[in-house]
Amino acid sequence: MTYKYFGAPDGATAARVPISMRPEELGGDELGQGMYTKVKPETMAAMVLTGIEGIAPSKVPPLELVVLHPDYAVVRLPASVVEPLRKADEESLGAAAFIWSTVPDRRGPRDAFVIYQMLHEWQDFARRCEESGHQLYCLVWP
Repeated sequence: MTYKYFGAPDGATAARVPISMRPEELGGDELGQGMYTKVKPETMAAMVLTGIEGIAPSKVPPLELVVLHPDYAVVRLPASVVEPLRKADEESLGAAAFIWSTVPDRRGPRDAFVIYQMLHEWQDFARRCEESGHQLYCLVWP
């Protein structure tokens, strides 16, 4: 699976994902900048909410499904995930990375520094989205 995080002003805009194009051919999003990763949006949400907000992994809310197509899906990351990420300071990002690196039985990177860098990238992207009046979405592509 490939995950492309992107910004769009609303769900209708986010839903207009070309069916016939591979993610790398989509170009930019509405901001002209997308982020590719192998980390699922559910994992990203759990990483932020458990590490920064202190919410138990079992209490992480589901993501909002914008489009479900046989070839892809688009989900919106809720404000309850994006806001804490956007506002987190260095100490919170470091603590979240460490906490997430110790969670047993999960997929994704395990090295705290790699997770910290990833959280920083997501934070920068979330801030750019906010400055542009956009919400954060993820395209899930097999």
